[in-house]
Amino acid sequence: MTSMQVVAISAPGDSSSLVFQNRIKPVPEGSNLLIRVRAIGMNRADSLQRQGLYPMPPGLGDVPGLELAGEVEAVGPDVQRFKAGDRVFALVAEGAYGEYCLADEGLSLPVPENWDFAKAAAVMEVACTTNETVFELGQLESGQTFLVHAGASGVGTTAVQMAKSVGARVLFTVGTDQKIELVKQIGGDFGINYQNQDFVAESINLLGEAAIDLIQDLVGGDYLTRNLELLSPAGRLVLVGALRGETGELSIGLMLKKRLKVCGFTLRAQKLEDKRRIVSRVEQRWMPKYMDGTIDPVIHCVMPFRDVHQAHQLMDNNENFGKIILEVD
Repeated sequence: MTSMQVVAISAPGDSSSLVFQNRIKPVPEGSNLLIRVRAIGMNRADSLQRQGLYPMPPGLGDVPGLELAGEVEAVGPDVQRFKAGDRVFALVAEGAYGEYCLADEGLSLPVPENWDFAKAAAVMEVACTTNETVFELGQLESGQTFLVHAGASGVGTTAVQMAKSVGARVLFTVGTDQKIELVKQIGGDFGINYQNQDFVAESINLLGEAAIDLIQDLVGGDYLTRNLELLSPAGRLVLVGALRGETGELSIGLMLKKRLKVCGFTLRAQKLEDKRRIVSRVEQRWMPKYMDGTIDPVIHCVMPFRDVHQAHQLMDNNENFGKIILEVD
């Protein structure tokens, strides 16, 4: 059997818990593709998983990575859309940190001809997350006001661009003044530096009270009730992450008074059929806008796969604006 190199999590902890190992190259069955990985899109979930804060769903292994781009090397007997040699990018629940990875055909899309693998690897996870949180759950429409926390992240930079493309006004929080200027360059209207500004006070100063229709929150913790204060009547809050903690106070009275909706979302743990539908929605609604340049994935840097430890340190330090991509030789 042919072996391949992967990066596994030896034990949750710091970046040193990522170790290179040799594993048996998998054989595709059913609707799976075997993909020769050329680029890996890093996500905050990878860092949290490495730290022991975002464990794998039951039954999965110890190789992280939620999205990749590469060439199809072999296909399972039920595959219909793709063949060996096709360039694809795909969503996976595990295993993208390797030279080869299995991906379901329904979670894979063809790489546009004028895209390289790094660009393709920067799209799938953030596009799926943003469409589901901002548009399916959040129901954002033209003319509405949208606040996205962590606006310089991969999800944040995608949400800003998608929201602007439908005619929404976009507020965002980031950690540096430099990132405020960078997010404005991709369409953000008003930025708040959470390190030295209170996002509630700044939003009210700009818009008045209860003037935000939708908030996408990747932060969690004590942001919960503060978000509710800003929402307009019948406003929506979609929770996507918990960087500041998994618990927070919830004002039931405020929710009742303003008829608010609070939703939670995670992508990896969903059933395969549900994820296939999510990927299909991205292909139909957003790939045309990616291909004509209306939306362009923001890539902070492309690093060699061998530098995975440094890449994780970069993300842990919140230095990135947009996606960090690992390139596999």
